[in-house]
Amino acid sequence: QTKTGQLFAYARDDRPWGGADPPGVAYVYAPDRKAARPIEHLAGFAGVLQVDGYSGYRALAAGSQVTLAFCWAHVRRRFYELAVAGAAPIASEALTRIAELYRIESDIRGLSAAERCRVRQEKSRSILEAMEPWLRGKLGLISQKSKLAEAIRYALVRWEGLTRFVDDGRIEIDSNVVERTIRPLALTRKNALFAGSDRGGEHWAIIASLVETCKLCGVDPQAYLTDVLSRIVTGHLNTRLDDLLPWAYATTPNLKAVA
Repeated sequence: QTKTGQLFAYARDDRPWGGADPPGVAYVYAPDRKAARPIEHLAGFAGVLQVDGYSGYRALAAGSQVTLAFCWAHVRRRFYELAVAGAAPIASEALTRIAELYRIESDIRGLSAAERCRVRQEKSRSILEAMEPWLRGKLGLISQKSKLAEAIRYALVRWEGLTRFVDDGRIEIDSNVVERTIRPLALTRKNALFAGSDRGGEHWAIIASLVETCKLCGVDPQAYLTDVLSRIVTGHLNTRLDDLLPWAYATTPNLKAVA
């Protein structure tokens, strides 16, 4: 018999707005996907959490100091699937409007949070203010049981979180930084299939956190792990664990040669 476990991914990458903190991702294993899991994982966290459409995050935001920002890539995906399947003028128009937002984001990537916010207020806000009534109007013209109606409702019920990025230059338009860190795990899952046990899943999460954080920091994961294990064997002090985190290696010269 087998059971299905879950890996939750929590990522931070402040580079798009020039933040000084290093990027990183933490995978946390859980035996199920209940809403209680992210509440437990993020106990004590206060701030903005950018998420997909998983309903469990709403419970997190309802009972804590967490503010949710939603992901436009997930909205776009639903309209894209309809547009590529055949003639879908409303879905195609939605994609065109969303593309305008992404063009603005491309232009401001790497600017300061304040400058990103200014440009979004000037350019993105009007697009969003026009899009919401347009979506509501189209929703009233189509079958409420259609996939198109589902796609529109998906966006409208999350509208406040979807537009939050306009007022905060630190927030991205989507959660693709997390999507990219999940992709290698999804491929590994298909190749390996089994973690062996809940404990195996926890070990998998730890190694994945180190490897994928290395990638975000531009550090060779194999060289990093080789060096870290060598230091541990030779008596690296527990009080200096920060020296062994991936971002501590990001500016270390000749790491590959040393390892």
